Amino acid sequence: MPLLAPANTEAGAAIRGILLMTFAAAMFSCLDTAAKYLNQTMESVDIVWLRYAFHVLILALYFRVWRNLRPFRTQHVFWHILRGLCLLGATFFNFWALRYLQLAETSAIMFAGPLVVTALAGPLLGEQVGIRRWIAVGIGFIGVLIVTRPGTGAMHWAAGLSGIGMLCYASYSLLTRRMHRTESQESLMMLSALVGMVLLVPYSGHALMDLSGWAWGIAVLMGIFGAIGHGAMVVAHRVASASLLAPFIYTQMVWMITFGYVIFDDTPDLWTIVGTLVIAGAGLYILHRERVRGQHVTVRDPAVQ
Repeated sequence: MPLLAPANTEAGAAIRGILLMTFAAAMFSCLDTAAKYLNQTMESVDIVWLRYAFHVLILALYFRVWRNLRPFRTQHVFWHILRGLCLLGATFFNFWALRYLQLAETSAIMFAGPLVVTALAGPLLGEQVGIRRWIAVGIGFIGVLIVTRPGTGAMHWAAGLSGIGMLCYASYSLLTRRMHRTESQESLMMLSALVGMVLLVPYSGHALMDLSGWAWGIAVLMGIFGAIGHGAMVVAHRVASASLLAPFIYTQMVWMITFGYVIFDDTPDLWTIVGTLVIAGAGLYILHRERVRGQHVTVRDPAVQ
């Protein structure tokens, strides 16, 4: 009996989707790790520009934009710009926080993003949110408090940066949910990243001058990790449902803890691990309720970083 079901069966497609989603989570962990490493010698804003510049370059080559610009045309320029600003905020504040916090700490806070999306989907998108999902949202934010521990003296001020990044991500996700029915996948992948790259052009000279030796390779790898991770997630959602795949983004925490320990000699404390489990549990329960209701939620848009 084969270990994996054939890819053309429903079970085989599900397994393929799960493997791709887990791989995408690893790529995003590599992206954050590369950004944290560059943070040791470069300004965060320079790293953000490099991340978008190489990401846009790789996507432009992949889509061969010089052959056909039609998929990137849109009548909703304002929404793409606003979405790009939210994405830029999420990336910038997350990378800035990585200068001071462990990889596991920033990831735990960012994992609260789907809880904010659930809370705001009702008033902003008209989606019905039941009492059980509201309770899950509240429990998830208790998890954030466990990780950050405000008022105890253990909370680092940079946790606030990560919190702002998480709110920017939630706004970005809400805009994605609003736009995905009318906009092409290519435009959603490319235009928002292009906004960040163009706005940070004034920092491009300084960013490129700061690159030397291994830093060049790491900067290029950021774009590669982002592009490959994004592509893997897109393919995963083509072969399996979002409600099936979403929980596996939480495997990113395993990679974050591993990379943090191996590369930066960081070991997350017990409170970070407990808070992460609480946040993940709340998110998984919300996903369960969405599945029961026959709806789908995307836990994390791969372009968030």
